[in-house]
Amino acid sequence: MKRIINRLPRIVAIGILFVAPTLAEKIPTTRTVTKLRELIVSHTDEKGILQLYRMKEDGSGSQQITNSKRGCQMPSCSPDGKKLLYVERIGHALSLCIADIDGKNARVLIDEGVNLIPSWVPDSLHIVWMKTQPGRDPSQKSQIHLMNTETSESRRLFTNLEQLKFSNSMPVVSPKGDQVAFVSDRSGHMRIWISSLDGSNAKLISTPKVDLHEVIKAPIEQKVPAWSPDGKWIAHWEGVEMIHMSKFTGIPNPKRDQLISKTFHVWMVSSDGKNRRKVGRGDDPSWSPDGFVTRAFPDPKKGGPKIMIESKSGAKELPIVPNRRSWGRFTWLPGPD
Repeated sequence: MKRIINRLPRIVAIGILFVAPTLAEKIPTTRTVTKLRELIVSHTDEKGILQLYRMKEDGSGSQQITNSKRGCQMPSCSPDGKKLLYVERIGHALSLCIADIDGKNARVLIDEGVNLIPSWVPDSLHIVWMKTQPGRDPSQKSQIHLMNTETSESRRLFTNLEQLKFSNSMPVVSPKGDQVAFVSDRSGHMRIWISSLDGSNAKLISTPKVDLHEVIKAPIEQKVPAWSPDGKWIAHWEGVEMIHMSKFTGIPNPKRDQLISKTFHVWMVSSDGKNRRKVGRGDDPSWSPDGFVTRAFPDPKKGGPKIMIESKSGAKELPIVPNRRSWGRFTWLPGPD
């Protein structure tokens, strides 16, 4: 699966003349300070191994919280901010692990198979994730699972045999806990669907303009859904999959590769499916605690990903992955209520 792949701004004041105020002048005693939010980021260390780091959104204060031998990725912070869920390569498996938010008291939840894209149910007790088969595109031949992280009891989220005829992957539960957004090929191509938690009342939520790219002659697909904090929007990736690029086909075609990469965009759709708009180029969308979309795309100058976040004043960069480093996604720590 694709995508599984710091410098603090310096403020310099020059030429400011400070004059002692007279008794008649009022001296301001308070000023507004914007508190930087925190994240947990997966990026490679000096040895090229993916580790988890806790840091501020400007990249400052970075602290490594894992020491994996083979790599940790896809972190997900529990809604109550106390637990951290992530994927770690252990032996031949991509295992699910859980730890305290500082990385301590880590333990393995699932130690066999290929387990990807874990996320939390709003109760901070249950989790959902996709269990898949090895292959070029993990979203194929995949099913969604549910687990109680205290008892380790787990089962498939969907049980209807008709639903299980199709691939279901990349689950994320709505903030209210009553719906799940996921990726499925039940309409022919990989699309974003939402349903009740048991899979009932499923509906296609985001319809692209075309199903097939006219020049590339490959399907337009959708993946990586992400709910907004208020539950009103779902962001997702849309484009032609990387499996159609030269590195996967074995047939060198740089021009075609460039065309494919240009199709990668993040979109957002209202939860009722009535409104849809393009956010910008990139992949792996997420939402900040205050409701702004992030997206990432390769930056040759950085030698790694460039991560952008929308804001009231426009898009800006989140410098959370050092230059010349690979990454494995990130998660926001919950903001204040």
